[in-house]
Order: sequence, then structure tokens, then C-alpha cells
Amino acid sequence: MFPIIPAASAADSGNQEGIFAFGHDGSVTAVSNLVSNAGVVATDVTGVGTARMQPGACEYGGDKGIFGYGYAAARVSMSNLVSNAGVVATDVTGVGSARDGIAACSYGEDKGIFGFGNDGSSTAVTNLVSNVGVVGTDVTGVGTARSGAGGCEYGDDKGIFAYGTNYVSMSNLVSNVGVVSTDVTGVGTGRQTVGACSYDGDKGIFGFGYVTTAITNLVSNAGVVATDTAGVGSARTDIAATQYGGDKGIFGFGTGNVTGTTSLTNLVSNAGVVATDVTGVGTARQAPAACSFN
Repeated sequence: MFPIIPAASAADSGNQEGIFAFGHDGSVTAVSNLVSNAGVVATDVTGVGTARMQPGACEYGGDKGIFGYGYAAARVSMSNLVSNAGVVATDVTGVGSARDGIAACSYGEDKGIFGFGNDGSSTAVTNLVSNVGVVGTDVTGVGTARSGAGGCEYGDDKGIFAYGTNYVSMSNLVSNVGVVSTDVTGVGTGRQTVGACSYDGDKGIFGFGYVTTAITNLVSNAGVVATDTAGVGSARTDIAATQYGGDKGIFGFGTGNVTGTTSLTNLVSNAGVVATDVTGVGTARQAPAACSFN
């Protein structure tokens, strides 16, 4: 008889660990914090690469990550690769338009895309990331130009950008070959500087943002954004989020009217349920980015 091979679980379909990095803690920083496969945030790792805020980050190559763009003393376009052990590499010379307030997500199971942002004015330009972490030149923007959007994966191999400046709520789907679609009418409260990550292997979640709030919006495995879910945890903006544990997510850091700049985190279950605040670990800061690895 042939052995019975168990079906893959949702937890087998995604990366196990995550990383928050960069941000502003009174000045721009490159410090990073690893997230374990149980959602535990580690203490600060000394920063590598150019200190900056408002970069984007996403996965590539199946088990690695990349941070790119942001604001240092000016808008920048360099990137920093993250190994499958969570080690951040030194700067790679920038490709494409220097900008901040950028979003990013993976697509095609092993590639990534940076999109939107501010290059002096809001833009919808995108830059594809190959499965070896090489950033491509600018692709003409599709959809409403904006910064402060979020991006995450859905449906195993596709992505979605949503929300952004001027408190918009529209979304733009990304195909499994990295093609961005035209605007989809917004659902939920329009806001900017949101966080977003995937969960349950094939779904996503957008959360928090300005006007300072803790509301979230789930994304189905067909890329459909749901109406607002009442906020859980401290309302804040300039937040980041990443997948961990294969099928769960975590929101972290940011700044709030009550908390000020913080390192608080909120775990997301594999059913998309956001948990109450977890006491922060690491340097409190706003406008970092996050991605998963391993």
C-alpha cells in the first residue's frame, strides 16, 4: 500500500517568521525586531542600511523579504534584502522613483511589488521585484495616485493595495503576473497610513490608520474587501503588519492620540480576529515596515 500523505495545512502555506524594521523614534532609524513563529516580538537588532521611515516591505523568493524606498534626509529608493534567517543586508542601490509612504505586497508566490507613494506628489507608479530580489524600473501607474496605502497578499498568488491619502478607500488588485488593475470602489472607512498583511494562507486584512482608529477590513480569497470590523486594541496610525506562523498576522508599532509613539502589537488569528494589545517590545516608533520570511 502507498503511504497516506497528509494534505498541506494553511500553516504550511506561508512563512513562519516576520520582521519589523526602520521607522521614526524621534529621528529616523534602521533598527529591526524579529517576530517568532508564535508571534513573539524580539528585542531590537542593531540597524543595517540607511535609517529611514515610511518604506515598504514584502516577501520574495518564497522565504525571503525586501525593504525598499522611504524617507531619510530626503526621499530614497534603495532597498535592503532580508535572508531566510531574518538578517537584513546592506543597501542595494535604488531603482525607480525615490518616494516615501509606499506600499508593497507579494504576488505570483515568489515575487513582489512596490506601489504608490509620494515622490513630491502622490503617484501610482509601481516597481516589480523578481524572485531573486531584483527591483525593476518604474511601471506606469494604474489607479488613483496616493501615498499611505497598504498592501497584502490574497488568494495564494495575488495582491491588493487599498486606502491611502485624502482618506480614500478604493482598492487595486494585483494579478499573479504583477499587473495592477484599475480602481475598485472602496469599502469601509477611508483612511491613510494603514497596515496590512495576509492570514489563513489566502486572505488578507487592512487595519488601523488615520484618522486615528483601530478598525479593520478583511479581504476574501477572491480579493473582496469587507465592511468595517469594530476596532480592537489601541487606535493608531503609521503602523505596520506582517504574516507569521504560516497563517496568522501581527500589527505593530505606530502612533496614537492616547499611546503616542508605541511598540504595542496586536495578533491576528487564522480566522482574521484581532486580539487586544500586547505590551510592546523594542524601540517605540512610527512608520516602520514589515514582512515575513522563512
